[in-house]
Amino acid sequence: MATAGSAIGLGNIWRFPFMAGEHGGGAFIVAYIICSLFIALPCFICESLIGRRGRGSAYSSMQVLAPGSGWKYMGAVTVFASFVLVSFYSVVGGWSLDFLGRALTGHLAQGRPDEATAIFGRMASSPAESVLMDLAFLAATSLIVLGGVKKGIERFTKITIPLLFALMVAMVVFSVSLPGSAEGVKYLLKPDLSKLGASGWACALGQAFFSMSLGVGTILVYSSFMKKDHGIMSVGVWTAVSDTAFALIAGFAIMPAVFSAGLEPGAGPSLVYETLPYIFARMGAEAPVLGYIVTVAFFLAILVAALTSSISILEVCVEHLVERRGCSRLAAVAAFFVPAALLGVPCALSFGVLGDFKIFGLTVFDFCDNLTSNYLMTLGALAFALFVGWRMKKADVRDEFTNGGTLKASGKLFGAVYFLIRWIIPPVIVAIFISNLIPA
Repeated sequence: MATAGSAIGLGNIWRFPFMAGEHGGGAFIVAYIICSLFIALPCFICESLIGRRGRGSAYSSMQVLAPGSGWKYMGAVTVFASFVLVSFYSVVGGWSLDFLGRALTGHLAQGRPDEATAIFGRMASSPAESVLMDLAFLAATSLIVLGGVKKGIERFTKITIPLLFALMVAMVVFSVSLPGSAEGVKYLLKPDLSKLGASGWACALGQAFFSMSLGVGTILVYSSFMKKDHGIMSVGVWTAVSDTAFALIAGFAIMPAVFSAGLEPGAGPSLVYETLPYIFARMGAEAPVLGYIVTVAFFLAILVAALTSSISILEVCVEHLVERRGCSRLAAVAAFFVPAALLGVPCALSFGVLGDFKIFGLTVFDFCDNLTSNYLMTLGALAFALFVGWRMKKADVRDEFTNGGTLKASGKLFGAVYFLIRWIIPPVIVAIFISNLIPA
């Protein structure tokens, strides 16, 4: 449940729908499922193997498993990637916090549907509001990490993930009943692979890595606490399947409403936060009390889901300093809070006053998103796969994968999974990574 909590969050509800909207709907879904099950899942297994075998962060685990080599410096890469990721992720978490406040005051469920889609624009155009929410979410993440998360995350996710799942299913039922929603369903169910292209496949892989928190050491750190009687393969399959299913449910909850509201599917990062108010306003118009309860419950659940993901990301950074430098948790959290806040501010303002400021043609927010999901996470996942496939001893990999030979089912699958890790995953990731460097 802890790994599922890290994976299931805003990456599914916020990022997946707008990525699907930008890359052909159903075509993107096909690419995403393939990347999740045949690339992301083996990469998840690689991180889990390293973490449980090494019992530490990326730096210390690789130092234990490959003493005297330069592999340990992958730890620095994962820390940098996690730092950039938590900096812009806190902006989106801040949006959830802001919308929870609006839900509690009744502004969402009791608003007019034709005005609901403009709420996000008004929030983003207010520098004070967008920055304040960003810093508040980052502060909440830091306080929870400061208090220790090993006991708290699983307790949170056991309640919130099932609740969020039930609410999302209810959202699907309501969304597909809206007038004009049939076009949105068709958009997701009728893939046109000719519209996908190399960039679509690259983005699908980046989304799979982003959604499952791969390539930045999060799963590696979590797995360092995994008990020896837990099956790495079963945990990986559970996480990949539940994460993929949740993303698809989110897609079918959002996209039909997008078409019903007359929004553009390729609107980008703001898509979900323009669509959700419309859904809840329509729900509130038909059943005011129920609409209010569902709206508040949904944004409370999504806020906690966002926190479980952001906590796991920041924990990678904090764990590294505590382990490597002997810092207290307070000093380690403070060391990352300040620079993350400084980077988060221009990310938050990218949807308002800094909207015209570009880095390589991208806003600060989009640049950080693209840098992590399409480059840093991809390189991290490649490094972990190469480490397991070519640096670790095959006998050690088999021992960890099968729990010392006690898991017979995993033993039967080991040959196929090891072949994927060694011979298929690296060249596929390299090919997709290179496609990211080619201008569209």
